[in-house]
Parts: sequence; C-alpha cells; structure tokens
Amino acid sequence: MSSILSNSSAMTALQTLKSVNKGLNETQSRVSTGLAISSGKDNAAYFAISETMKGDSGMFKAINEGLTSTKNSVSTARLGAETVQGLAQDFSERVAFAQGSGVDLSQVQAELDSLVDQMTAAIGQSTFNGEDLVSGAAATQTVVTGVSRTGGTFATTTMSFDSVNLTAIATALDGIDLTTSTDLAADLATAETQLGSAITAATSLGVAEKAIEGQQDFLGALTDTIDQGVSSMVDADMEQEAARMQALQVQQQLATQSLSIANSQPQSLLSLFR
Repeated sequence: MSSILSNSSAMTALQTLKSVNKGLNETQSRVSTGLAISSGKDNAAYFAISETMKGDSGMFKAINEGLTSTKNSVSTARLGAETVQGLAQDFSERVAFAQGSGVDLSQVQAELDSLVDQMTAAIGQSTFNGEDLVSGAAATQTVVTGVSRTGGTFATTTMSFDSVNLTAIATALDGIDLTTSTDLAADLATAETQLGSAITAATSLGVAEKAIEGQQDFLGALTDTIDQGVSSMVDADMEQEAARMQALQVQQQLATQSLSIANSQPQSLLSLFR
C-alpha cells in the first residue's frame, strides 16, 4: 500500500544517511586531529589513563630539566674539589721536600702560601648560579628525581648527596708554617690528611654527578616510553581512517541517491489520478 502521509522508504534512507554522515564526521575529526580518543566520550577509561600519563610525562620532563641545574652545580663543585686535590698533592710534595736537610724553608713556604692562595681562589669560584657546595659545613642535599604512583598513591622520589667543605682543607693547610715549625714530620702528616680529605671530597662529588646523570638518562627513556604508550592508546590509525573515509564517502553518495529515489516515489501516485 502506498501512502502520501508517510514514506517508510524515505525515512529508512534518511536514517541511513544520518548514520553515514555521523561516521564520516567522526572519521574526519580523527584524521584532522590525529586522535582516535580526544575526549572522555570516546573511551572514558583510555582517556583517563592517557591524561594521567601525559601529566606524569610532563612532570618527568620538568624534573629532568631541574636535574640539569643540579648536575651543573655538582659538576662545578667536583671541578673545584679536583683542583683543590691537585693543589693539595703539590702541597704535600713540597712539605715532603722540606723534610731534607739544607733546604731553604722560607722559599718552600712561599710556594706553599701560593698553593693555598690558589686553593682559596678555586673554592670561591666553584659555584654555579650562586649554589655553593664546596664551602661551609658539609650538609646533605636532597633533590627530587621523579614521581611514583605505587599502590595508587602519588609521591615523589628523591636522592641525596653531601656537600663538601673545601674551605676547611685550605684553612688547615694554611696553618702550616715551615719557617716556624718545630715538627716538620707532623706538618707532613697534616698535609697528607688534608690531601686524603680532598680526594674523598672529589670522589663523593663525582659519584653524585654520575648518579644524577644516570637518573637523567632514565627519565629521558621513561618519558619516551610513556609518550609511546599514550600514543598507542589514543592516536588514530591513519591508514585505517583513510580507508574508512573512502568507504563512508561512497556510502554517503549511495545513501543520498537512495533518499532521492525514495522521496520521488510519492510523485508516482499522481499518475493514478490522470
């Protein structure tokens, strides 16, 4: 039975066309943004996970940048400690030389004073952006190295290292005066003790710098892995979307043509009244 009040064929064709147009719009959105999941309505679980991991990746990158400043401070301090170590080695050798007979102690003392002045200058210059890790009492330095969500609880991870007191080494060596000394052997022992302290300081700062570099390498690899994981969850498969778009465009043309045919069917009823 044909009716002029309702056209079931046209309604069916219209619904089909609407469905195809909706699919085509979604595909065009994925192609233009490159994202298969761009909001919570696309996939609530994946969207929540991806946004959380994006936030973590951003924090890791920021922490990594902050560690660069810390590493530069430690590297500068290590250079100062190694410089003091080398000067302390020279100092010990000159004191050892003074143990012999017939040595002009005043000349040797002049050399020692020069070495101490060089130490003092190196210590004063071994700061980065105002951060001093080589003078004053040794103290524990704590830096944030990342974030953790173990057990669903957010927390920061840290590492610690100790600053060094190179000023104390220079001060101890400055207290040696061969021209007034009554025990040159004791002076040599003092110089060797301070040399050992300088070696320990340079070593500890070197270990701290290496640890920071290792953490930075890990954070770089970690952020890359997180970004790749997020990408695999939310990025659109462009080859698949291109194929889908081609198919939907053909379906759109056919649905439009089908709707046109369905809309023209009531016109045929007029021939019955001619």
